[in-house]
Amino acid sequence: MYKGIYIALSGALLKQKQMDILAQNMANAATSGYKRERISFMNSLIPVDNKPANAPDGRSMSDVSEIVTDFSPGAMMRTGNPLDLAINGEGFFALDGNTYTRNGNFRIDAEGYLVTQDGRRVLGSGGPVPVQGGRVDVSASGEIFVDGVSAGTLKIVDFPDKNVLEKRSGGVFYTRASGTETDTQVSQGYLEASNVEAVREMVRMMVSLREFEAYQKMITAFDEASSKTVNQMGK
Repeated sequence: MYKGIYIALSGALLKQKQMDILAQNMANAATSGYKRERISFMNSLIPVDNKPANAPDGRSMSDVSEIVTDFSPGAMMRTGNPLDLAINGEGFFALDGNTYTRNGNFRIDAEGYLVTQDGRRVLGSGGPVPVQGGRVDVSASGEIFVDGVSAGTLKIVDFPDKNVLEKRSGGVFYTRASGTETDTQVSQGYLEASNVEAVREMVRMMVSLREFEAYQKMITAFDEASSKTVNQMGK
């Protein structure tokens, strides 16, 4: 009977993990360029006593198979801010420190370089992009002009295998792998919205909560049955 409790407990713990991920998605629904995560499960067989692991009357426990990032694009939002940039298609803006992002909500730092909101410098084909001056224009190919003079071209790279990207906070990804530069177009004055659909995430969270409560009831039922069995055997 104890195996039944462990099986129900494994399910409850995974549903708690799933709710945590859904809550994180919901919290970042308004974060530009954020990519939602989803969890996938796997089952592992628990053999009955003194029988091999592939015994047909074993029981299965749930475990986390992997947490997957959904890289599908979000909707384009017009902001009119000349330092807001969005990628049309595949690819990531290259940042310093082997980091990458789809969040094009940029600003100019005290030294006159184009940076993310948390201060990471945006890279061009020749390194960090200086944008000192007045008017900033960005062409569809990613070339940056300051007062009509070219200041460099944004470095936009893509990864055939996006599993190499390690997710960090603020819609930033880290990897030591070398990406491939791409000719994806850039839209100035736009931001890519999060690909989180708040209503669907809320529905998923409600379903997970009900399943979590069901596992709790199962654990209680197994515990009560075990207690009765022990007491009756004692008598």
